[in-house]
Amino acid sequence: MPGCAWCGSRLDVVGNQIGRGDTCPECGHDLHACRQCRHYDESVAKQCKEPFAEVPSDKDDANFCEFFQIGDGGRIGEANRNRFLSEAEALFAKK
Repeated sequence: MPGCAWCGSRLDVVGNQIGRGDTCPECGHDLHACRQCRHYDESVAKQCKEPFAEVPSDKDDANFCEFFQIGDGGRIGEANRNRFLSEAEALFAKK
């Protein structure tokens, strides 16, 4: 199921029906943006796995990319990151 790359919330999206003006109902970030796309990957050239895409310099704002496909939102939002880190530290803390 698709999710927001910023906050991790699940999105009620059927197929790839994301418009350029759509935003996440939870955090308000643009959905039709590079960081929300399944082709986004920080470890590859231009941070995009789609070789024919004209990649914009700003990966956070909405764009007109024809290759956009909503991703799974696998990135952890900043609000959850601190909670996950503290839970992991408590789990592996020496007693």
